[in-house]
Amino acid sequence: MRLGVNVPNFGPGTDPDVLRRWALTAEGLGFDLLMMSDHIAVTPDVAQQYPAPFYEPLTTLSWLAGLTRRIRLGTTVLIVPYRHPLLTARMAANLNDLSGGRLVLGVGVGWARQEFDALGVPFGERGRLTDEHLLAIRAAWQDDAGYRSGQIPVWIGGNSDAALRRAVRLGDAWHPLRFTPGWITEAAGRLKASGGRPALMPRIALRLTREPVTDGARLAGHGTIDQIAGDLGLLRSLGAGTVVLDPFNGDPRETEHPETAWRALATVAERRDQQESRP
Repeated sequence: MRLGVNVPNFGPGTDPDVLRRWALTAEGLGFDLLMMSDHIAVTPDVAQQYPAPFYEPLTTLSWLAGLTRRIRLGTTVLIVPYRHPLLTARMAANLNDLSGGRLVLGVGVGWARQEFDALGVPFGERGRLTDEHLLAIRAAWQDDAGYRSGQIPVWIGGNSDAALRRAVRLGDAWHPLRFTPGWITEAAGRLKASGGRPALMPRIALRLTREPVTDGARLAGHGTIDQIAGDLGLLRSLGAGTVVLDPFNGDPRETEHPETAWRALATVAERRDQQESRP
């Protein structure tokens, strides 16, 4: 099972130098995948959780592709209805080509109603538009027409039944986000009932604590290193191929002190290395 990192590409502490340091830190610690999220119009509903500056993910990942060598690059998640599908297909294919085939395209339907309004996209049609756009993107890649897309894996984000159904129909992987251990155990059963396709590639929270978290609603990835290792072991047993760690826990001021997240990631990487070195 591989490990990835969700990098905050927003907030008061984020600038090009910090993004560069995030990428080099993640690659240096041996993580397999670097991902970031997507917003275009930082409307009040978006700004409340993810304030400006907000770096557009495909542009930023293209820049980071030139600063890194091994780590894969992805979106968690690109809001499909925000862009014309041929633009998304072209940008994704170009990024994949320029990075040497390192792109993972995580996608979702979106949630920020004011942002949809600002972009002139009907919020109530976002599910239908996502399905139509994904079909058009795959058709563009298949027809090629200079896209040189290679084999870009498409991860369908979201925790709803609709997201799981969309992943089964249109995705290479299901990418549920931030959940409890109990929830993912039940959800993995529903995924298995779908016939074992697509793959499970989840994103979990990462908040390292000194004392165990005993709350019954504890998110996977919250707690001591032993609890986090246990969560990763559970996900491995459920068949997860890659688990993305999300060290952002909701306060935009966290972005002003990325070293806290880097220490947590280093602790997880150290435990990973210890486990892999055991006979």
